[in-house]
Amino acid sequence: MSEKADGDGIRNDSGLELKPFYRAADAGPEQPPPGEYPFTRGIRADMYRGRRWTMRQYAGFGTAAESNRRYRFLLDHGQTGLSVAFDLPTQIGYDSDHRMAHGEVGKVGVAIDSLRDMEVLLADLPIERISTSMTINATAALLLLLYQLVAEQQGCPPEKITGTVQNDILKEYAARGTYIYPPKASMRLTTDLFAYCRDHLPSWNTISISGYHIREAGATAAEEVAFTLADGVAYVEAALAAGMKVDEFGPRLSFFFACHMDFFEEVAKFRAARRMWARIMRDRFGARDPRSWTLRFHTQTGGVTLAAQQPLVNVVRTSLEALSAVLGGTQSLHTNGYDEALGLPSEQAAEVALRTQQVIAYETAVPEVADPLGGSYYVEGLTDRVEEEAQRILAEVDEKGGSVSAIESGWMQKRIGDSAYRFQRRVETGERVVVGVNRFQSEASDQLEIMKVAPKHQEDQIASLRRVRAERDDRAVQEALGSLEEAARGTENLMYPLKDALAAYATIGECCDRLRNVFGEYQPPDISQ
Repeated sequence: MSEKADGDGIRNDSGLELKPFYRAADAGPEQPPPGEYPFTRGIRADMYRGRRWTMRQYAGFGTAAESNRRYRFLLDHGQTGLSVAFDLPTQIGYDSDHRMAHGEVGKVGVAIDSLRDMEVLLADLPIERISTSMTINATAALLLLLYQLVAEQQGCPPEKITGTVQNDILKEYAARGTYIYPPKASMRLTTDLFAYCRDHLPSWNTISISGYHIREAGATAAEEVAFTLADGVAYVEAALAAGMKVDEFGPRLSFFFACHMDFFEEVAKFRAARRMWARIMRDRFGARDPRSWTLRFHTQTGGVTLAAQQPLVNVVRTSLEALSAVLGGTQSLHTNGYDEALGLPSEQAAEVALRTQQVIAYETAVPEVADPLGGSYYVEGLTDRVEEEAQRILAEVDEKGGSVSAIESGWMQKRIGDSAYRFQRRVETGERVVVGVNRFQSEASDQLEIMKVAPKHQEDQIASLRRVRAERDDRAVQEALGSLEEAARGTENLMYPLKDALAAYATIGECCDRLRNVFGEYQPPDISQ
């Protein structure tokens, strides 16, 4: 976890030097109580006394019917919100029978080709009573509209459709790679979704600005905060440029962070991020609604911190990461399954992960006090240090013209890659201990049954897709797709022609192809030099 600095100091994974112990002078001035600007100590005065965080288990695989069964299993076991994982073809706008989809259908999430799949995915689920998070970006607008169409079929009023769509395309260019169009076209889709939800889905969170994938790609805690908030700044600027007012969309912005193994730094990271965003929204953008100042965030425990060796040890890692997320004030939490370094989580692993959250929530008394580590000399000092470093990086992004420019030049990607390289070097040399991997190895291995998606699932999905194409009104589909392409060549909000096309059972791939005709596809810069 730590390394020697110059002299006698020890540095953590982020490179911040740690003192042997901390004094009152390291803590800085006392922070306002929870619920008060700048929200260092939490966004609500009562925090988890008022309500526990939403417990989401990210799930989705194979066909819509199979994923529906897993969602029912999780809801029956006490999960309080859905978190939907989509397969790679769905994420990048290819239908399941496209040549680029071969071998990937249903592998890392559920395959959704059309409204028919979404109808099956959500069958008999209480949409009016649950909040649904959808991890989708390049095709976020389409998946939200499919969700709305099914909710309308079920008679759910628009104001009761609640949840979040990730819709954060900038981090895809920087860290993850599931983009389709160039940044400017992607930003248009993002802000069109903002405006649409303002007018039609008032309770939906229009974006989950994600640091998770940036951190998983190798960024330090301070880089995760800086790059995530820099992306947030870019989305606010794009929405303002599109004619919206900051307090029209500011309260619906949300964030998504990773929680890794440096326990106290992770707590400090969340506290620093809240404080920074409050000041950005109030002072930089002039937001006047206090709801626009609050950084609301979902947390997922670290994926890259899981080890394939001795996988049951991952239960300990996940438990500690989940606890630090709660101590840091998360509004929503996903805990990884202990077998996820090997494959999709089994039902047993998913249940243990959910029970981990429930033990923290109901057995530890941790949630009964807001910001219980507030006032700790170490945590307060570390909060300041993380904020200072993140502010410095954020200023660098601003100097480069903002997130879009920093991504287009490859600067952000290179910086994340450099941090990942430094960390991996320390693991390989043994400076950074990973239990069971480079120290405390065991020749005995835990015998786990690895969950795999069989090729038959792809065959079933393709057969279902062909039935949809055969049964729909193809003339209506082609007319709707033509209207979508025409709208893309102009300036109107694309959500409306997209909704018409999807309601006619046009597929995601067909819609995305029409947009590709207009926008083209993004080609990443060469950052090898």
